[in-house]
Amino acid sequence: MGKQDKDAVMSKLHDAIMNFNEDEAKSAAEEAVKSGADVLKAVEVMGDAMSELGKGFEKMEVFLPEIVMASGALKEAMKVLQPKILELAASGQGGKRRPIVIIGTVKGDVHTVGKDMVATMMMTSGFDVVDLGHDVSPSAFLDKAKELSATIIAASALMSTTLPVQKDLIDFLNAKNMRQQFKVMVGGGVATKEWAERIGADGYGQDAIEGVEIAKKLTA
Repeated sequence: MGKQDKDAVMSKLHDAIMNFNEDEAKSAAEEAVKSGADVLKAVEVMGDAMSELGKGFEKMEVFLPEIVMASGALKEAMKVLQPKILELAASGQGGKRRPIVIIGTVKGDVHTVGKDMVATMMMTSGFDVVDLGHDVSPSAFLDKAKELSATIIAASALMSTTLPVQKDLIDFLNAKNMRQQFKVMVGGGVATKEWAERIGADGYGQDAIEGVEIAKKLTA
């Protein structure tokens, strides 16, 4: 596939995010992988589209449901692109290793919108993000982090009843003598900076933008 065709694939990815189209995003991502296009460039292109939508959101030209749908389209594309990105990282062909973040909503909690936004922002800001979804146990966080040699574990809690699971995660890592191997970030509607400090987390993000900034500091 020539440069013109690869540029066309990138345009398809960009437009799929702008149009909140999950099917088109997945199809364009599959085309990018099949054609041998630069998968990191593909993520960058989708990040640019999300940034455009973010600016529209700030100006009240784009609304939260549309941001959520765009995030869904990006996630569909990332399901296709991520294995290739991790493959390149493992083989050393992807250039500088991108920090790997394991993210999920903690055990007993099914809320995902905020976590999805953080995952999306991290994906488009230089991180390889593996999203475990919701109702994630401390052992599931650790197993995946060990498997992929992750840098950060990010745990979200949206209910007061599930907030203690963030502490359980850190206690579990300590019990397994694995705490020093991973940076732990916490967030969610009920979490606070004071809570994060009390349980010994490495960082706290009030929203997706702050979460990305904290993640960058932790991996600098």
